[in-house]
Amino acid sequence: MRNYLKHFINGEWVESTGSKTVDVINPATEEVIGRISDGTMEDLNKAVAAARAAFPSFSQTSKEERIELLNRIADEYEKRKNDIVEVVTEELGSPITISEKTHYNMGLAHFRQAAKELESFEFTERRGGALIRKEPIGVSGLITPWNFPTNQTSTKLASAFAAGCTVVLKPSELTPFAAIILAEIFQAADLPKGVFNLVNGTGEVVGNGISSHPDIDFVSFTGSGAVGQKISENAAKTIKKVALELGGKSPLVILDDFDMKKAAQIAISNVVFNSGQVCVAATRTLVPKSKHDEFIEAVKEILPNIPYGDPQDKRNIFGPLVSEKQYNRVQGYIKKGIEEGATLVSGGPGKPEGLEKGYFVKPTVFTNVKNDMVIAQEEIFGPVMSILTYEDIDEAIEIANDTVYGLAGYVVGEDKEKVVKVASSIRAGHITINNAPMEMSAPFGGYKQSGVGREWGSYGIEEYLEVKSIVGMPS
Repeated sequence: MRNYLKHFINGEWVESTGSKTVDVINPATEEVIGRISDGTMEDLNKAVAAARAAFPSFSQTSKEERIELLNRIADEYEKRKNDIVEVVTEELGSPITISEKTHYNMGLAHFRQAAKELESFEFTERRGGALIRKEPIGVSGLITPWNFPTNQTSTKLASAFAAGCTVVLKPSELTPFAAIILAEIFQAADLPKGVFNLVNGTGEVVGNGISSHPDIDFVSFTGSGAVGQKISENAAKTIKKVALELGGKSPLVILDDFDMKKAAQIAISNVVFNSGQVCVAATRTLVPKSKHDEFIEAVKEILPNIPYGDPQDKRNIFGPLVSEKQYNRVQGYIKKGIEEGATLVSGGPGKPEGLEKGYFVKPTVFTNVKNDMVIAQEEIFGPVMSILTYEDIDEAIEIANDTVYGLAGYVVGEDKEKVVKVASSIRAGHITINNAPMEMSAPFGGYKQSGVGREWGSYGIEEYLEVKSIVGMPS
């Protein structure tokens, strides 16, 4: 049992002022694996006070000092590799190979990338008779999701530290243990007291408290659109800046000159990755009508060979959903797809055979999906693919953009001109062509209801900065 009943405030582990606790469940076994404190407003106020007290000195540290700090953090992070892989596998249900290759590595990459970005980052520039300064925005409240407990947390923290901001973090109560390891890493890296503060608890108390707190200058949130709207409303009362990375319903546009077996492999891999619990998942697959049957046959051939189940088994590539609530949500959407008249290609309601224990779902594929169906418009957050067909590229682009979301988009094809046209026309913040690898220096964020602001690389650092003009500054 992992019992972490303290918060990390001002460089120390301190008792909560409340007595309530929250159980953390292993989604593969449905068993309690630990507990955390359910933080109070008093706990949060202490954390904010510590961050505010530390800000004047930390904000004045040099770029070189912060580069050194970020690299120390990354070095200490590497020492905790086994612990991070183990805890993400337990609390999220991520297969152990994915916990290492994705969750561990992405968390590390953000700290290394932020240090690299700082080397060439300019905090001042001259424009005519004015000096332009980019200064740390202040105390930053970070609210992170359960689906990527290292990646989403590390990108916010790395950018905040690079900018010279102090922070208060509230991780998801579903996957809190990775953040606790991060706190231990920061201790080992000699992060100054008060620069990082961790308060565990629920969104109702700690999350709302962060977004409405008068002494927090900036809020960065990753999660659902509904919660993002609430955070914006809370933040508006004190006119604080907000960055939001919200939901998605991303299209994968398959061009007719691309190999359909390769396309099916890319599409399926994208949907089942992290058990489909990915905001950028390509859950709407757009296939040329002339290639539909060929694509379906390829999907049917590939799906039975995807290994999934026990996260501790290195052969498996996806595991359970994170919670019973999430399992029921996805089951509801699968049933809705059937009710709406979509054709079930594979999967369907219920748990896979032999996996009755744990929040496992069948990888599910629908075809004959219309873009006005619920399963084509709402974010499901599970391994569910909706296949839509199109006649020509213009119709594909129209379908791709017919959504309130705009987080990501994908296109696969051989004709360079057509690929570029589709990629350039999709109204989303992050487009991937032909399954290209991630670029950690490129900005990440969405259009429309997928959010406000950007993370990763230098764009992520910019979110934690204010811009000041000093006119008449002597040279």
